[in-house]
Parts: sequence; C-alpha cells; structure tokens
Amino acid sequence: MTKLLYITNGITGSGGLERVLAIKVSALVATYNYEVHILVLNESNPKPFYAFHPAITFHNVEAKGNPFHYFKAYHKGIKEVLKTVNPNLISVCDDGLKGLLFPLLFGKKTAVIYERHVSKQITLGTKNSLSRFFLNTIMNFAAKRFDKFIVLTQGNLQEWLGVDAVVIPNPLPFEPTEKASLENHKMIMVGKQSYQKGQDILLDIWKKWMPKNTDWQLNMYGNHTDFNTLVARAELADAIVFHSPEKNIVAKYQEASFYVLPSRFEGFGMVLIEAMACGLPCIAFDCPHGPAAIITDGVDGFLVPLGDDKAFADKMLLLMNDKNLRQRMGAQAQSNVQRYQQDVIVNKWHVLFQNSLKNVQNSYFS
Repeated sequence: MTKLLYITNGITGSGGLERVLAIKVSALVATYNYEVHILVLNESNPKPFYAFHPAITFHNVEAKGNPFHYFKAYHKGIKEVLKTVNPNLISVCDDGLKGLLFPLLFGKKTAVIYERHVSKQITLGTKNSLSRFFLNTIMNFAAKRFDKFIVLTQGNLQEWLGVDAVVIPNPLPFEPTEKASLENHKMIMVGKQSYQKGQDILLDIWKKWMPKNTDWQLNMYGNHTDFNTLVARAELADAIVFHSPEKNIVAKYQEASFYVLPSRFEGFGMVLIEAMACGLPCIAFDCPHGPAAIITDGVDGFLVPLGDDKAFADKMLLLMNDKNLRQRMGAQAQSNVQRYQQDVIVNKWHVLFQNSLKNVQNSYFS
C-alpha cells in the first residue's frame, strides 16, 4: 500500500483547490488503495466544505505569530508529522513560496511532488521588475528540486522553463445526469472575490454595456468579503445578485444559460469545466493560463482578448439574444469536457506517483 502525504494550507475552504484535492485523494483511496494523510495549517478541527473519503487522516500544524515564530512552528510541526506518518510519497499542494521551498527546508528522502494550481502571475504580478526577477529566480531554483513538478495547462508549462514539469489537468468534479435548459435569463459566475477573479471588471462591463431594461440576471457565487462595496458599485441590485458559496452548485449551473469568467489570470479554471459539464457555453478572457486550454473559441464558448471589456460585453449580448447559439454551444461544451473525466485524470496521478516511487530509494524520515 502506498502511503501518501499531502501538504497543503487547508481543506475547509470552498475553492477549486479544495474541491480538486477532495476528488483526487478520495479516488486514490477508493480505487487504488492508497493510505492518504493530509497536513493542514491552523485547522485543529477541520470541517471540510467538500466531502473527503472517511479513511483519510488529517494532521494539523499550528503556525502563528510573527514571521520568526510562524516559521519555527511550521518547520517543527511538519518535521513531527513526517516522522509520525513516515510516507512513501509526498505531494506539496501549496502555491505559496514556502511550498516551493519544501525540499530545501526539509530535505528529500523520498519522492516529493509539487502541484501548482495557479499561474506565476499571482506571485509576480504586483512586484517591481527587480523583485520579480529575484523572486522568479528563487522559484525556478526551488522548483528544480522536486522529483516532478505538475502544472495544469500547456500555458502554465511555459512559465516553468528548465523545470522537469508535466501537465495534468483538473478532473471533472461531477457528471450531471441532466443538461441545463439554457432558457432562463440567467448567467452565472463562481469564485471568491479577488483581484484575480475580476468581479470588478464584470460589474463595470454590466454597468457600461448591458441594456438598462434587460430582464437578464447575473448570479455571482462565492466568498464576497467586500459585499456592500460590490453592491454599491454595481448600482444594479435587481440585475446582479450575490450569493454565498453553494455546495449544490450543479443545481445553480443548471438554472443558468451561460457562464462568464472575467479572470485576469488563472491556473486552470475549474469552474469552466463544471459549467460545461452542465451544458453551459462559457465566455472567458484569454488570460494566463487556463481558459484557452478548455474553451474552443466559437465552438463551445468564446475567448476574449484580455482587457477588451467591450468585446466581452458583445459576446454576452450575443448569447443573451440567440437561444439557438446557446443550445449549439452548450451541447458542444458538454461533449468536449468529457476529456476531463475523473477516472482518466486520477489514473494519470496514480501512474505518475508509481513511476516516481520506482525512481527513488524508499527511506525513512529521521
């Protein structure tokens, strides 16, 4: 039995990383008989938003305080879990710098894999040129220390030149038995409020270019921490509705007629394959990186040049006004997204893990 330790920040959130982790590790336990352990930070009694297989064991590390005390507690806590679990294989699922530095901080006495779930833009985007160069150099140096470095798309692969990286996309979280009718005058967006996800762009697009008397409604699901500011900015309380994270998101996709993703950058775009599985055509900015790997422009949705808000609005209006186009694209979306079926994607992970084990001498942490 392969003993696998995942190292991540937490499993109680409602984001794509938590959803993918729940799907993947549960399948590894149920289908491939892995013994899975998950290390989390500052979640002593975790209550996951998504369902994890009951055989999975969680380990909490408390790391708080100033940077010195945080790092000391983090390092000590992980060392203790490594000794306790004594894994055959480690997969680091932490997009922060500390995750990238894992082999340098803890050594590498067994196979250590890194899973990158976001674009480098999330780390480098707000730095000045010198800081970006310095940080990028550190990140590339650290990335080369892993046995395998996993990214989600070919676009992400280009961010890690010189690194032994391979592409494994995210799996479909569900396969709905029913397709959305695409008749309701509703569009949907799912994602936590952030600069990355671009909710502010979408609100500006609606305010500038959507008809004032439209009966269409935009439904936005996720953790909107600045809810009141968003509502005030939109000045469109009847047309734009904000919702908390929804566990039964399939039902909400099926109530909508198309999906909109105004992200400035992505790692993949899990919400796109979720929406497409429900038969929704999608509109997304062609941002780095993800949407271009999922959407076939003009076939199952639209890719819009990043920053061209007017073109994004035009595509929204096109789908709003053409039911037949929605139906054609929605049917194609549901067909095309089958390449992300869970059994196909999880098997890729199983093969990668087993090959990684063959290439290292199994040893113990001491």
